Amino acid sequence: MLGDRLRELRQQHGYTLRQLAAEADVSSALLSQIENGATDPSLATLRKLARVFDTSIAMLFSEPDAPAVYISRPGTRSRLAAPPGQIAYDRLTPGRGDLEVLQAELAPGDASSAQPWSHPSTECAIVLEGTVTAEIGGATYQLSTGEAVTFDSRLPHRYLNTSTEPARLVIAVTPPTP
Repeated sequence: MLGDRLRELRQQHGYTLRQLAAEADVSSALLSQIENGATDPSLATLRKLARVFDTSIAMLFSEPDAPAVYISRPGTRSRLAAPPGQIAYDRLTPGRGDLEVLQAELAPGDASSAQPWSHPSTECAIVLEGTVTAEIGGATYQLSTGEAVTFDSRLPHRYLNTSTEPARLVIAVTPPTP
């Protein structure tokens, strides 16, 4: 799915694996593994690739032929991995470009990003397990299991797990993050 889309974008833009790797500042071996479905890219890699193609991360996952009814099952979802200390996401929605729903896991000490960042969307996060600190627009909000926050994601924001227990949350973004 992602690998096929990446290969399609690379070919549409006339890049070889090596050329795209150089533009995105990643290895051609990594790109080959992503295209062949052998590995999942990190969020940092996805951001670099989206920048090269002048598109959103969500568009890297776009599925023009996404079914009208989509079933997301554990073990078959696309996983957006991150470096240690950052959040990991499982995509719960197909890539139609109108809504992105992600399930996220935050280990103790993890954060969604090194610094708060913004994007032109509306975002809602609900904590399924544990405690999550949401930094939004310079304010800090403590969210416990069952609590949710909705906000204009043009406000710089990020999620942190400052507790000693793992946390799990679902994040909905509309339109998907650029």
